[in-house]
Amino acid sequence: MSQARQAVAAAKRIVVKVGSSSLTTAVGGLDPSRLDALVDALAARSAAGSQVVLVSSGAIAAGLAPLGIGKRPKDLATQQAAASVGQLELVHAYATSFARYSLTVGQLLLTADDVVRRSHYRNAQRTFSRLLALGVVPVVNENDTVATDEIRFGDNDRLAALVAHLVGADALVLLSDVDALYTGDPRRSDARRITEVVDESDLADVIAGTTGASGVGTGGMASKLAAARLASSAGIPVLLASSADAASALAATPAGVPSPPPAASASIAPAPATPSAGALSAVAPASADAASPLVPASSGIASGVTAASVDAASDLPAASSGTPSADVSASAGDASVPALIAGGPVSAGAPAAVGTAFAATGSRLSARRFWLAHAADSAGRLTLDDGAVTAVVTRRRSLLAAGIAGVHGDFDAGDVVDLTDLAGKVVARGVVAFDAVELPAMIGRSTHHLAPEQRREVVHADDLVPLPHPN
Repeated sequence: MSQARQAVAAAKRIVVKVGSSSLTTAVGGLDPSRLDALVDALAARSAAGSQVVLVSSGAIAAGLAPLGIGKRPKDLATQQAAASVGQLELVHAYATSFARYSLTVGQLLLTADDVVRRSHYRNAQRTFSRLLALGVVPVVNENDTVATDEIRFGDNDRLAALVAHLVGADALVLLSDVDALYTGDPRRSDARRITEVVDESDLADVIAGTTGASGVGTGGMASKLAAARLASSAGIPVLLASSADAASALAATPAGVPSPPPAASASIAPAPATPSAGALSAVAPASADAASPLVPASSGIASGVTAASVDAASDLPAASSGTPSADVSASAGDASVPALIAGGPVSAGAPAAVGTAFAATGSRLSARRFWLAHAADSAGRLTLDDGAVTAVVTRRRSLLAAGIAGVHGDFDAGDVVDLTDLAGKVVARGVVAFDAVELPAMIGRSTHHLAPEQRREVVHADDLVPLPHPN
């Protein structure tokens, strides 16, 4: 098992994203059997000792059937109306399904504004922290009922990557209607399946598409690939898999069983003639009573989550550092929790080699630096000369007026701005200390040639983060 798969299997806090096409159809609304099968896998992972956060699409698609709408509407007002109806359907279905395992869900509806604004970002962190400490399964979705074209995430894949860092997750699992990442359309015979992504070179031949054939999603493979890159570059391993393989993708490594050494390199295999399209494989559910093999919340597995230490990278309480117990059982024949995962005992190789695993390629940023790099909106742009680019990116120094070659946009002091080189490539982002109208007169001037009130950094090093990849 590769290092990335090993990390996903051992994750104590895991974010799972599922797309609309995996839960709904354009004409039939929610598919209860698919949703229940997903919950079976999530509940099994929770019972194995992991804290689970679910990012779920499907509100708009779930609202189409009750409103008598045959396909996803294109206008924002009708999308918001469908989301208003569908969100109730979606959260009720999740609450009912998780209740079979005595698990409580909590709904969090976010807009891009909630992660763009620093105060909102911190509030979201605190909410997640408390929910997880109480043993609740947070169910997250974009707030389609109030989001506008200007503040929409555009897809829940990026939202899932942002949430994964926000909650200090150990791994991110992206579930869709395609079984893995391919170099092209998986229906084509020349497309190759990619099983491991160790670095960017493994993605050189990938051509990712957008919305799938179901017509109910918005992201497509391109957004999933972008989300996987975002998360992995911030130190979070990612597994991209089919929702039909959810049980295998979410299987946990049992306690006391060592995992095989990580794979030496990435592996690319020929694509099948057609991608996997089978129904979700369900873990046999049980009623939420004494006969249930899954431990009920009252036992302390779900409600007694340890949340004592603080993760420096996320400002959220870290998940318990202990290894999940493999011998927790309930009264029905002393059936152990791990026996439910993937329909049988968990092997040392869990999760199975399903999907595409992305290794963590970067170090984990602090919550503030991650917010600057990936969540905050840019209000403008500063062009830097070559010397300033070296100072900011390589030497991690503050940006001074002398290194600025151009000012673009209408921004205020305290806004986030992009820093670009002379060719226009974004090399960093940071919080600017001056209004846009003040800076033109300061361009290229040494600090001692400026007015006394201007003799400070334009972007301080503490408020600046280099970007390793171009936007």
